Amino acid sequence: MYESHVFQRRLDRKLPLAVQAEGVWILDETGKRYLDASGGPICVNIGHGRSRVAQAMAAQAEKLAYVHGTMFTSEPVERLAGRLAAHAERGIDRFYFLSSGSEAVEAAVKLARQIHLARGDAQRHCVVSRWHSYHGATLGALSATGKPSMRAPFLPMLSSSFHHIPPPYCYRCVYGLSPDHCGMRCAQALEEAILLEGKDSVSAFLAETIGGATIGAMVPPADYFPIIESICRKYNLLLILDEVMSGMGRTGKWFGMHHYDVNPDIITLGKGLNGGYAALSAVGCKTKDLEALLDRSGNFIHGHTFSHHAVAAAASLAVVEIMEEERLVEQAGKMGAYLASRLNRLLDRPHVGDIRGIGMMRAVEFVKDKQSKEPFSREEKVTERLFERLMAHGMITYKCIGFVGGRGDAIMLSPPYIVTESEIDWIVDTLEKSIREVLEAQ
Repeated sequence: MYESHVFQRRLDRKLPLAVQAEGVWILDETGKRYLDASGGPICVNIGHGRSRVAQAMAAQAEKLAYVHGTMFTSEPVERLAGRLAAHAERGIDRFYFLSSGSEAVEAAVKLARQIHLARGDAQRHCVVSRWHSYHGATLGALSATGKPSMRAPFLPMLSSSFHHIPPPYCYRCVYGLSPDHCGMRCAQALEEAILLEGKDSVSAFLAETIGGATIGAMVPPADYFPIIESICRKYNLLLILDEVMSGMGRTGKWFGMHHYDVNPDIITLGKGLNGGYAALSAVGCKTKDLEALLDRSGNFIHGHTFSHHAVAAAASLAVVEIMEEERLVEQAGKMGAYLASRLNRLLDRPHVGDIRGIGMMRAVEFVKDKQSKEPFSREEKVTERLFERLMAHGMITYKCIGFVGGRGDAIMLSPPYIVTESEIDWIVDTLEKSIREVLEAQ
């Protein structure tokens, strides 16, 4: 520990003091520059230092900083919801604004429960999600999260109403099957879970549209979500897609669901919704389901002091306008493809097992043996050592660990959409250099 009155996110080392950021670069107090190759925690999308966003926040704070969401609405909240509805499509036309992804997930789960109550299905309370998923750190969201190491300290406190099935992790299929001949076994597992739990007791299936940092940019096959949706419809489950990480252009489309023939009942948003400029998340749902709530109970029983916050919405609205005007969603798809093409050369390295992802959401998985796909032991802390070496070289990445029976090492690369080809070249060159230094010099 060191002299500071801040309860930092990291207790085991002194963090550098960031003093300025612009574009894809962050500057610390010593003058050292870091290329933000992961957008922080896959959050920064339009880039750092956008004065337009700061000005929008300041203007809104001066005009109207806060009103309670049960008493008033505000112009930026109304306009933002309309913009999101236009981009989401698929019947998702109402948005409830909160502060974090965890809050959005818990609100979505509670909304699903109340929709079933309004429909007269009071017995439906269980939620099925996936192992090696991340849905948040609050106790409700953590109950849905499927990362064992995050759950372990709090297991006695987690809800028994949450159940998990295997993810569509084709590089390491839990069933030992090939993607070409598997019959989407991992999707069929949802029906098995429903029948085991009791087909009339399950409320919803909750899944990250694209697997996030707990498993490293896992992209489900094209047939996965249509099968999942058909099972949900068969047993009257609501389908909740967690778009906190994959939404708002990260995949090269406005939402990850747009890559699939799927129509969710509820979605969650965060991270790129505000681009890192303000704390804002959202739950997207359908008017017809809210009408059912209104007819039955009169209200959605939920709320937070800082929900529907005018200044946060103004920041997000500015982010959306920049994305639209500069066509940054298309740019994310284009530059993401370039990043993938440059990363592919790393497959020649002896300890690079897999490179996967979509758009500006990419991951590199490291293995001890490529032929057997044997992971490194957790004691070797491969990801942590690689992360520290990259930081020393002035590059920020996002760590993924523990997704192979407690082992498993990967990093995610998800820079802001404004990254240039020359900056991507530097990212890949620096990553390859660090891989040689950390993994091949042993």
